[in-house]
Amino acid sequence: MQGCGAGSRLRYRLTLVTGMLECLCFAGLVFGFASLVFVLKADGYFSDLCVSIPGSNSTDCSRQDEQFSLIFTIASFLNNFINIIVGYLFDRFGTLVTRLLGISLYTTGTVLVASSSAAMAILLYPALSCLAVGGVLFLLTNMQVGNLFPDHRSTIITLYNGAFDSSSAVFLLFKVLYEHDVSLRTSFLVLSFCSIIHLLRTFVLLPRTHIPYTLPQHYTYGWECEKGNTYNVEQLEKTGEDGMGGSQEPSGKDAGPTAAEDGTETEKKVESFRSCVLSWFFVLHLLWLSVMQLRHYLFIGTLNPRLTRLSNNDPELVSQYTNAFAMTQVCGVLCAPWNGLIMDRHKGKPLAPGVTEQEADLRSSVLSLFLTCLQCLLFSVCASIPSLPLQYLTFVLQVLNRSFLYGGTAAFVSIAFPAPHFGKLYGMVMALSAIVSLLQYPCFALIKGALGGDPFYVDIALILLTLLVFSHPAYVFFHCRRAARKRGDQTQTKIDKGTVMAEAKL
Repeated sequence: MQGCGAGSRLRYRLTLVTGMLECLCFAGLVFGFASLVFVLKADGYFSDLCVSIPGSNSTDCSRQDEQFSLIFTIASFLNNFINIIVGYLFDRFGTLVTRLLGISLYTTGTVLVASSSAAMAILLYPALSCLAVGGVLFLLTNMQVGNLFPDHRSTIITLYNGAFDSSSAVFLLFKVLYEHDVSLRTSFLVLSFCSIIHLLRTFVLLPRTHIPYTLPQHYTYGWECEKGNTYNVEQLEKTGEDGMGGSQEPSGKDAGPTAAEDGTETEKKVESFRSCVLSWFFVLHLLWLSVMQLRHYLFIGTLNPRLTRLSNNDPELVSQYTNAFAMTQVCGVLCAPWNGLIMDRHKGKPLAPGVTEQEADLRSSVLSLFLTCLQCLLFSVCASIPSLPLQYLTFVLQVLNRSFLYGGTAAFVSIAFPAPHFGKLYGMVMALSAIVSLLQYPCFALIKGALGGDPFYVDIALILLTLLVFSHPAYVFFHCRRAARKRGDQTQTKIDKGTVMAEAKL
């Protein structure tokens, strides 16, 4: 074991870097759908649904746009909803099983796209869904890498989520390659062969089970160290030790060791999964994610027809703005760490007397939650203004908010709830938010139908809905305030009792 332990720091860094590259190059491809749609339209996918408008030289392709919107709606829905299953799978069976499933689905998706054509456009439905689910499995199994670096844990979690967002720019690369006579089939076949890299990383640079938190001394994992100092999440649930996040209750009560009357330490029971789901922390966090995610999904899914309308059907302008949108997505990996730094800004500083680590983490998360809400509000306002040049600013705000949103979602769940439930709770919040995201398709149908292609009124409704998400940071703020006041009252009570006892002795 000493041989393994001696190189553990290097192994940690290799795991971090390769996980970053995996998320950046593969995990979130489906959210670059706007770039892919441009190529698919050029190849004639669903072109039979376009009809000529009598008395003019133009065609109506609204039914074609509906097909692409439906493909994205289903893929983005499964990207989140399937988390409720894979979260349990990850908690129960660990990293190896989860990643093997993810690699299988991802490879299936790439092969299906490579096998598709204008005549077999229907293959895009299962293909994009497999890519979405496989990609989110890569992200889920990589987020635990933050446990290897405790002082920067939230920063790494948000960084990985930012890389997940930035990977949507890969479809922009495919679009550029397509314009230089590299077929879509060739690009996706290359992605298929990259699954060999994912397999090698799974066996060499990741544990079979989980990376625990807090990290034990000389913790090792991987191909040569699999029988070393590794931990199983089932054992953590029985002993109450930490696995993915702090094991405190979201109500503010410390679920760690507590002092008994005889001065010994006793272990509090880990909070149940049911009580976590029924807590206000979970409900408001679900609302916070669902509303903002719906705003983003609707924007991405309708971007092509939106740009087509604002550019008066100029394909060159549509291509130019599509490229600009895809390029901004690359910046997600640069934006996300700022959110992690905000959440980790108290790390390394001594805690105030009586303040738990979880309470300190929650207090730091308030600013992150509020800034995410504010970004979404500004993004929604810009998106509602029918000005083509203004869309550049909309793209910037969108990628900034999206990187804060998903990194903050995972980091908050790891902070606010017990570690043994992380996979299940993260899966639950993503799955339930996915159900809300299904509203994007009726919204798209409303825009194309009753609103005549003008999304203005839907955008205004979403702006009003976005105001509700500010309730989440407000609740966390007042929760921390109440906890501080309660701690102060308890301290004062102890002082008063001590004073009374001293006076009685005199």
